Amino acid sequence: MKICIIAEGSYPYITGGVSSWIHSLVTNMTEHDFIILAIGAEEKQRGAFKYKLPSNIVEVKEIFLNSYMNETKPRRDRLRLTPAEHEALGSLLGGGTSVDWAGLFDLLRSGRVTSAVQFLMSREFFRVLSKRCQEDYEHVPFTEMYWTVRSMMLPLLLTIREDIPKADLYHSVSTGYAGVIGALAKHLYGKPYLLTEHGIYSREREEEIIKADWVQGYFKDLWIQYFYRLSEAAYTMTDQVITLFGRNRDIEVEIGCDERKISIIPNGVNVADYAEVAGPPPEGAPLRLGAIVRIVPIKDIKTMIQSFALVKRELPEAELYIMGPSEENEDYFQECIELVETLEVRDIIFTGEVNVRQYLNRLDIILLSSISEGMPLAILEAMAAGKPCITTNVGSCRELMLGNGDNHGPAGIVVPVMHYDQMAAAIIRLGRSRELREQMGRSGLKRVAEHYTREQFIEGYREFYLAYEEGRSWQASASN
Repeated sequence: MKICIIAEGSYPYITGGVSSWIHSLVTNMTEHDFIILAIGAEEKQRGAFKYKLPSNIVEVKEIFLNSYMNETKPRRDRLRLTPAEHEALGSLLGGGTSVDWAGLFDLLRSGRVTSAVQFLMSREFFRVLSKRCQEDYEHVPFTEMYWTVRSMMLPLLLTIREDIPKADLYHSVSTGYAGVIGALAKHLYGKPYLLTEHGIYSREREEEIIKADWVQGYFKDLWIQYFYRLSEAAYTMTDQVITLFGRNRDIEVEIGCDERKISIIPNGVNVADYAEVAGPPPEGAPLRLGAIVRIVPIKDIKTMIQSFALVKRELPEAELYIMGPSEENEDYFQECIELVETLEVRDIIFTGEVNVRQYLNRLDIILLSSISEGMPLAILEAMAAGKPCITTNVGSCRELMLGNGDNHGPAGIVVPVMHYDQMAAAIIRLGRSRELREQMGRSGLKRVAEHYTREQFIEGYREFYLAYEEGRSWQASASN
């Protein structure tokens, strides 16, 4: 069977997290061929893969959200919309009923629309936008509204107008633009569409927009509604949704997904891969903390730095190793460096992208300070290596640290998001007790070996894929 994996902002351009999950899935499913439909932010990423692709990846289709800059504006505007198309477009901008995605797909891929830029400069689009302004934004200057909506919609229009490879099954690993493409593929080809949500995409975008300086206050709701509309496309048109843990399922239902579609398959790691680095480091070394993380705002590295500054007052020998790429958001990385300098805190080492296993045997505690997560592979890896963890209360971290009905005991400590003082207190508590660290490390190793193995994760998806493959075979034989 040929499966198209649709990934936004991850594989094969970025390592770790969802990218590692995709690579593990594909390399362990050699019975299937895969197409990777990769959605990147900028054209400069083209071909800049961080992974050696396995032989069963037969095609990589790249889409970049800034490629509209290559479009040219046509001379004449002849576009005319039907009343239904007006309503569908208006609903995408937060007005009225649910979005008619099928109608929008047909419109935006038709010969009537010659380019994304042309569509957004048309009289018909101005009519739709003017109506939305009159309904909810009458005190906002129209030019501000136009340029805001233009920046929102250009990437979406471009994505919808791209050629979509043909496959037997489409599998997006988030909602957002990837989810829209999954819905579009099902609409175009009538093939099954499967959605896996690691974090809740729309909630993550909401958190980012609330904190963002680049969005004017009166446009924040517009942006937030827009991303929920994108999720609606995926939830409505997918055949099944796979999520990683129970709390994610509850949120999906809350924001509009049919609960009958949802199944749970946790992430997993191969515990044997970490056997050589499992357990505490030798006694006598400095207390070493580690974070396996991309240096981006949603990982909230600044809270980690602030907490470590407090830790150094009580445990001056402590060291912090922040292991992960920094080029994804260079401005944020520079802000983190400046914070370290401002706080005058020593012994924070940004290693860049490294082989994490080469560091794990030297580390005493693993930290995660994210403001949003799904089921972080970095924490599963730490547990497989018998390392105690201190995490924020996001995603499945509480379940991973404290268990979900097993008797293994705590594998670490969970603290509130953005509370650097509480994170520091947890680090100091574990830092002062080697016995507690070893006890929690053993508990984590037992939990991951029982509930979160790579074999369980792969077998869960193998069964899903097999069910669709058998359904396809039955349809083919019935038609003959």
